[in-house]
Amino acid sequence: MPTVGLLTGGGDAPGLNAVIRAAVRRAENGGWNCLGIIDGWKGLLDGQTMPLGRANTNDIIAEGGTILGTSRTNPYKKPDDVKKLLATTKKLGLDAIIAIGGDDTLGVADQLFREHNLKVVGVPKTIDNDLSCTDYTFGFDTAVNAAMEAIDRLITTARSHRRCFVVETMGRHAGWIAAYAGIAGGADITLVPEKPVDMEQVIAVLKRNREEGRTYNIVVVSEGITFEPGAFVTVKEGELDEFGHVRLGGVGNRVAELIEKHTGYETRCVVLGHLQRGGPPSAFDRVLATRLGYAAAELVVTGQFGKMAALRGNKIVAADLREAVGATKTLDMELFKVAEAFFAVD
Repeated sequence: MPTVGLLTGGGDAPGLNAVIRAAVRRAENGGWNCLGIIDGWKGLLDGQTMPLGRANTNDIIAEGGTILGTSRTNPYKKPDDVKKLLATTKKLGLDAIIAIGGDDTLGVADQLFREHNLKVVGVPKTIDNDLSCTDYTFGFDTAVNAAMEAIDRLITTARSHRRCFVVETMGRHAGWIAAYAGIAGGADITLVPEKPVDMEQVIAVLKRNREEGRTYNIVVVSEGITFEPGAFVTVKEGELDEFGHVRLGGVGNRVAELIEKHTGYETRCVVLGHLQRGGPPSAFDRVLATRLGYAAAELVVTGQFGKMAALRGNKIVAADLREAVGATKTLDMELFKVAEAFFAVD
């Protein structure tokens, strides 16, 4: 009986366990054994695994995080690690791998498929919703709801103290979370990486809204925003991870400082950070993750490798991994126009 290994890589996201659960069920129904790989690609380097079956996956659909653990390990960072990974894959008797992750995890999967003919199938996971070839990634809906609920709670304090609150969301290169949360939360203004920030416009909008009778303000800021040339710079902290990404953080505080300085309004910043990743997945993400996990296992059972299960409209389709990781899916600016309608300067 053939064996498929399942791994989860990169940042965790609500819905990972739902994918695992569905993939195991479909794979077993198709005559495959399932083996869990611990901590993403690191598990294939170290040979760390756990058994997967109905008994230990039936009840995990509502759990956040991942029972397999995760890491940002990049086997292409060190010359000998790819050989080690391939040798471990053979030693474990794996006939295929389902890689559940974002552009970094799936980028490794695509490279292994193209360069070494490793039989891999991908599942798109990122709360940022920035993977190409799929309309939505699981985890995004839950993250947006977490941000929206935070805004709802902050409004009561903002109104009581006549304050301005800057809410910093995740979103390195794409402003999907910020845009959705800003619209849903009724923000005064929303700032995203796709459009350099004009602080003069921000200040003008906030002042106008106060003049019109609003007693508080909410500004939603994506962590990856940049400012108009020559104005300000995004705050960056920490060293690069194994995929070359710098850890972003602090830009919300910078925006809050500038708002208070130029308006005189008492301003506070709330960085949502990993709160957006945590907790149980929403109903939408549970269903989407289940459909994607089932489809990924279907691709394995039917021998369609180098593919990623993706959502197009309301259909789950097979997309080429190469195309899926080839470019970042940035925010649809038609959607952003809807948000901008509420903070355009006359």
